[in-house]
Amino acid sequence: MDCNGQTHQSKSMQGWSRILQTDLANIRDMIMYQPSAVPYEQHRGFQRTFKAGRLSLGIFFPLEAFGGDTPTMLNQVALAKRAEKLGFSALWFRDVPLRDPSFGDVGQVFDPWVYLGFIAAHTSEISLGTASIALPLRNPLHTAKAATSVDQLSDGRLLLGVASGDRPVEFPAFGIDPENRDEIFREHLTVIRQAQRSSFEPLHWSGGALVGADLVPKPTTNEIPFFVTGHSRQSLDWIARNSCGWISYPRPPTAQKLTVDKWRAEVEKQCESVYKPFLQSLYIDLEASPQCPPSPIHLGYRLGRDHLVVLLQLLQDAGVDHVILNVKYGHRPAAEVIEEIGTYVMPHFSSN
Repeated sequence: MDCNGQTHQSKSMQGWSRILQTDLANIRDMIMYQPSAVPYEQHRGFQRTFKAGRLSLGIFFPLEAFGGDTPTMLNQVALAKRAEKLGFSALWFRDVPLRDPSFGDVGQVFDPWVYLGFIAAHTSEISLGTASIALPLRNPLHTAKAATSVDQLSDGRLLLGVASGDRPVEFPAFGIDPENRDEIFREHLTVIRQAQRSSFEPLHWSGGALVGADLVPKPTTNEIPFFVTGHSRQSLDWIARNSCGWISYPRPPTAQKLTVDKWRAEVEKQCESVYKPFLQSLYIDLEASPQCPPSPIHLGYRLGRDHLVVLLQLLQDAGVDHVILNVKYGHRPAAEVIEEIGTYVMPHFSSN
């Protein structure tokens, strides 16, 4: 024991602790400051959410049913943590920068990147997806910085849904010509991808240039898996060739199968055997009676859980990889709906 009352063993342990902390810091530096060689298919969020032939379930914020365009945003952390515990694969965030009463809702109200960081701090396993970031409205370096920051801080859980934007009020507000948003979308996406994959490589686009500097942090894999929403004014062959997957819209299972088949054929044509998942949204109003038959609502169905299981099985058979549920038009508390789906619906798909 030395004059400070410490044993040689405790001093040795402290020494090893300092060395370990230094090593971890060096590893962190390498991960954050240099492009990763790990393919996006090994991305933690991608692997949790997607597996060929197996349908998984996610859910949109706000996790509540509400009328009009303004959710309360109450109890969202508790509901998100419960969804994670019950086995939902992903939580999905909207990008709605401005309130437009004619549009119908304001998403989760809060800026998607800020709210992603907030929810990431309260969860540990569930994937965190954007559906979707309107790329033309932002400087691509701002988008890349926000995305890679969330990916690192969440330990590789970000799934990046992207779109060209579809709310007319936003384009003049952000100084964007809506007629050029298809070209801006492609250009900004190229910058975002190259900034993740390179280090100090000069980048030039119509709105700026990156020379003599680098975007940090880098993501946890060679790039964050990204998914084009709708067509974003692009051709299907371009989407199949360039994206990691496709977010489409709800359709009856027979019609959706035709869409999925067309997608798979185009992916095979452009990329051969690469797996690129097909995602869709689905609004539900889950009735308390499990046997309640389905009836249509906006972009979805009012139905009981037994018929929801059948619907999801049909979508799985059609080749859909992931369904993002939205409970906005429901009449029951979201906590009840999430609990019921997790308890009675999820077991039909989690082990497939």
